[in-house]
Amino acid sequence: MFSAADVTAIVVAYNSAAMLPACLADLAAANVAVIVVDNASHDDSASVARAAGAQVVRSPHNQGYGRGNGLGIAAARTRFVLICNPDLLVGRGAIAALLDAAVLFPEAGLLAPLLIEPDGRRFVPARSLLSPDHLNQAGKALVPEGPASIPFVSGACFLIEKALFDAVGGFDPDIFLFYEDDDLCRRLMDLGRAPLLVPAATAVHQRGASSAPVPGQRFRTRWHGAWSEAHVRAKYGLPPPSQVKLWWNRIRAWLNAALMRKSDHERYAGSVAGALAYQRGETALAREGLSGKPY
Repeated sequence: MFSAADVTAIVVAYNSAAMLPACLADLAAANVAVIVVDNASHDDSASVARAAGAQVVRSPHNQGYGRGNGLGIAAARTRFVLICNPDLLVGRGAIAALLDAAVLFPEAGLLAPLLIEPDGRRFVPARSLLSPDHLNQAGKALVPEGPASIPFVSGACFLIEKALFDAVGGFDPDIFLFYEDDDLCRRLMDLGRAPLLVPAATAVHQRGASSAPVPGQRFRTRWHGAWSEAHVRAKYGLPPPSQVKLWWNRIRAWLNAALMRKSDHERYAGSVAGALAYQRGETALAREGLSGKPY
């Protein structure tokens, strides 16, 4: 049997001071150790984390999601690590349920709770860029009655053995943001260690609330979304992103610029810029002024 003493929660914070107190309070109630990686925040994320009793690992640069989690996992000393977004509220008994499932299903690659939307909807991740077509059933996935192997789980929250995370190579260090969870799940699947969804464990995910908004954020996130999709497709020998989609995004960017819809213009222009940057051989790390592995 495993206990909360076997778990360290890793929370990557980037301008997340408003969301951290509730997230960290739930983790404290579960009696797990917490490492907060402060990804060069401009707010009080680090001091909020310390006030809540968390260990803080400060990065001088924003390392992105997967790389930031890697910094925290490298500092952990427990058998398991729990990846946890700062906009996540871990349900009562959720970590215990995940640990119970780890005992029953030692072959599982990682174990994820059932994510609940703020409006009460239950989120089963039915699609992944790297899942077989017959398993990509968007809108058709049903919540299983008990633990179930699935090809993909969201990177917002999951439990994994630290040794396994290290053995599989961790998150892809070339990715700054997006698709790092697809990639990790695929590599675990290739080792015969499928992700496991544990419905008895729940967590409320307040999507998009992890960071306070900053100017240009939508362009930046869309840039990385497009770049990371192209990167992961090439990594696994999949067809490149559709040129039709690229041209549609160009047209939408132009139209929204003409209509002075700044937010929508940033959305489509960022997608175009990220796709073209990948085609030119530019890297996500170079865009962010990063290089190599952060840990």
